[in-house]
Amino acid sequence: MSIKTRLLLSYIAMIIIPLVLLGLVASGLATYFWGEREAGKPFLRDTLNKRDELFAGVTFMAKYAPNQLKNQNMLTETDEQLQAVGGALILTKDEKVLFVSQSIDGADLPDYMKEKPDQERLHSWKQFKEDGYTIDTVEFTFADQSKGKLYFLANSFPYMQIGIYFSIALILSLLTIVALTNGVLTFLVSRSIIRPLYALKQAANEIKEGNLERPVQLHRKDELGELGEAFEEMRSRLYDSIHLQLQYEENRKQLISSISHDLKTPITGIKACVEAVQEGIADTEAKREKYIKMIAIKSDQMDRLIDELFLFSRLDLNKLPFHFEEVDMRAYLAQYAEELRLDPRMHGILIRYDEDNESPIRVMADQEKLHRVLMNIVDNSLKYLNKEEKLIRLEVEKSDGEVVVTISDNGTGIEKEAMSHIFDRFYRADPSRNSATGGSGLGLAIVKQIVEGHGGRVWVESESGRGTRICFTLPNLKRAGGDTE
Repeated sequence: MSIKTRLLLSYIAMIIIPLVLLGLVASGLATYFWGEREAGKPFLRDTLNKRDELFAGVTFMAKYAPNQLKNQNMLTETDEQLQAVGGALILTKDEKVLFVSQSIDGADLPDYMKEKPDQERLHSWKQFKEDGYTIDTVEFTFADQSKGKLYFLANSFPYMQIGIYFSIALILSLLTIVALTNGVLTFLVSRSIIRPLYALKQAANEIKEGNLERPVQLHRKDELGELGEAFEEMRSRLYDSIHLQLQYEENRKQLISSISHDLKTPITGIKACVEAVQEGIADTEAKREKYIKMIAIKSDQMDRLIDELFLFSRLDLNKLPFHFEEVDMRAYLAQYAEELRLDPRMHGILIRYDEDNESPIRVMADQEKLHRVLMNIVDNSLKYLNKEEKLIRLEVEKSDGEVVVTISDNGTGIEKEAMSHIFDRFYRADPSRNSATGGSGLGLAIVKQIVEGHGGRVWVESESGRGTRICFTLPNLKRAGGDTE
């Protein structure tokens, strides 16, 4: 779930959860304030009904047995019942007060309740209304034909007070619910964001301290998970880069050692020949010619080694430009096979290239560097051809959008443990590093660099004693519209 969706759901929950909880709390508060909280204490509705029943009973008595209202005991008993339900009673006869409920303070009674008031003041209930009473009147006639009037007073203030308390409690409950909901949701959402950020912070500190071996794994599918994956990719690349730099440093040391060894060998031979001439060991023309020829051979070896080293270094630093052009590999290999057949070094070696009349196989390649690839591979094969019938075969075919070029021989082959190293710089399968047969050790490394510069790949297939196949690929040429040759 994305952080955006998570936040949206938290906002919706921030509205729905408080509303649901507020409804439950309001129901509970209503039961608490107006419900039956103690045994024997009626509900508010029952209280109102009880008061109405008492008022109705007194009204019925006033209409059908008015003289019983003169019974003070009965009025006192009724008044006690009314007091329990928040009611009060005032009885007048000919506008003179006969009875006043005990719940009404007689000292606070208006004068019109104590003495005979006029008709207007009798209906002015300002003082009682200000005291929170609602007043109903019932007129009737006593048996002696005198006018009687009942005033039923209902004190609404306690219930208004309960309503105020209920409102205050409801508001406080709402604020508490909102605060708790907001706190819990904020904690949950923030924890889901802060915890992975803290993990990333720890990973950053470890990377700062140079510890690149601990992977960054958040196991999330949101934006933070994507950030964690990017962080892990950065850590992995840094780890690989540092190890690659260390490997480059080790290779540099090996390169210096190999160069020193390979350059020292011909130099030592040249020095020996010069000393022989200087000391008079070469005392005949034949000997002097022999030593001069050896000096020329050693010099040629040094020159070839320096050339290959210079070429390899430029390839390794990506400073050697490639000049690509369209090449028909069938025709190119046919021409190279013919060139090999004319090479004096190939005397007694069968060069086989089975050219047929199939359609051309076109690639984009640098012909000069491609020639160097073929030459280095063939030179490598020449060193290990040891059979009476020596054979070098050239082949080309298309395979899965690639052009595969194969150069095979029937020489001694390569040991299994050496096959993974033959494209390494200065590697020789011959542990003695004999330059007479082992070469500079850069030939196949240059092959790998040039092939990869073309966007291809190179590999070796060999079996000891039965020959070697070195294969490399070139991307097939794509025509306009996406078609390939």
